[in-house]
Amino acid sequence: MATGRTHRPATRSRGIPEATVARLPLYLRALTALSERSVPTVSSEELAAAAGVNSAKLRKDFSYLGSYGTRGVGYDVEYLVYQISRELGLTQDWPVVIVGIGNLGAALANYGGFASRGFRVAALIDADPAMAGKPVAGMPVQHTDDLEKIIEDNGVSIGVIATPAGAAQQVSERLIAAGVTSILNFAPTVLSVPEGVDVRKVDLSIELQILAFHEQRKAGEGAAAASAVADSAGDVGGAGGVAAADDEAAAGVGTGAAPAAALVPPAGRGAAAARKGGPDGDVPAVMPA
Repeated sequence: MATGRTHRPATRSRGIPEATVARLPLYLRALTALSERSVPTVSSEELAAAAGVNSAKLRKDFSYLGSYGTRGVGYDVEYLVYQISRELGLTQDWPVVIVGIGNLGAALANYGGFASRGFRVAALIDADPAMAGKPVAGMPVQHTDDLEKIIEDNGVSIGVIATPAGAAQQVSERLIAAGVTSILNFAPTVLSVPEGVDVRKVDLSIELQILAFHEQRKAGEGAAAASAVADSAGDVGGAGGVAAADDEAAAGVGTGAAPAAALVPPAGRGAAAARKGGPDGDVPAVMPA
């Protein structure tokens, strides 16, 4: 079986966009789940929904792989699993070293998903002499003094950094000098690496901060909606009160006001009675002088 040193994925030379490459693992995860359920084919709409993307984007991504599916049938699940795995370089063995075996490093070492996806944890490395020889996930931890030899002996090209932030840059430089060309960085810091070295950063605190932003925005939108409802209810109540007051005033009741006839000054009541005019009591449009 080939190791990580003998072959590197050709996605860039084939002109596959980085955004498409980033989505291929999502498709592979959804397809693997379908394969485990013995589902033979899947439509672009179903697969897109399972991967969390829209179907037009999925079809565009698959066109870069030369896979277009069959109209009325969809995509062959097993073939797509093979095709994407091959494109990602997962049809071979990728030895990986994890540097920094604290709580996070130990959790990564115990993660069972690496082996099933083509990654073999070749070594666990830590700078603490007290950790040397201690078994973690069934493997003895080795000291950083042996880092270069470990990388060379195992043909490692992918390193995982799970050290404190202050040690991450130095560790990355040693990994690169020893031949590592891809790094997965869990340390909460930005690494400076030479051209040709790929770094993927996973910062859990940043992800939590992004979620906090969305939670705050949702809370603000909820408060604004509640305020709008309250204001609307107040406006309706106020309008109803004004309308009721107007109705009551017109009827001369319920407002403490006297009837309209009582508002006519005594001296003018005779004139008011005279203005009733004709037999129907209509008020003339023009009064005679």
